[in-house]
Amino acid sequence: MATKKLNLAFAVGLLSATAAFSAAPALAGDCPAGQAATTDIQEHPSKPVGVVDTVLSGIDLSSKGEAWKGNMLRLRKLVVQPGGVVPWHEHNVRPANIIVVEGSITEYRSTCKVGIEHPAGDVTAEFGQLAHWWKNNGKVPAVLYSADVLPPAMHEDHMM
Repeated sequence: MATKKLNLAFAVGLLSATAAFSAAPALAGDCPAGQAATTDIQEHPSKPVGVVDTVLSGIDLSSKGEAWKGNMLRLRKLVVQPGGVVPWHEHNVRPANIIVVEGSITEYRSTCKVGIEHPAGDVTAEFGQLAHWWKNNGKVPAVLYSADVLPPAMHEDHMM
């Protein structure tokens, strides 16, 4: 149990620490040079496969003012089995920070012609006009922690 708490504390600390650096020009896991795309050129799955998505914590942000009414800050743990898929979704209204803590996972972005590999320790910021999906192409489960702001309109949306 101590290891689980340590891993969670580590993930939360890294998510917090990396938020300030999310606009850095060259983070690990960026689209490789020359592979950027201006239009979505990929097929994308619409349903999760082999994913366990567990909400670990949530904070109702309504007390922070009218602009935040109904928004939730939440921390989730996602375990994606080999061959598993986090389906196509957008981040124009739901910013998030993701850290991969075990295994690796490939991200397929609307803005990149090739998959982007995210090994354990990789952190990525998801916000703005980003639309993407993820697949575990590896042989072991990928474990990710996600901290996001969930707007009221998405409370009943169980998409990743």
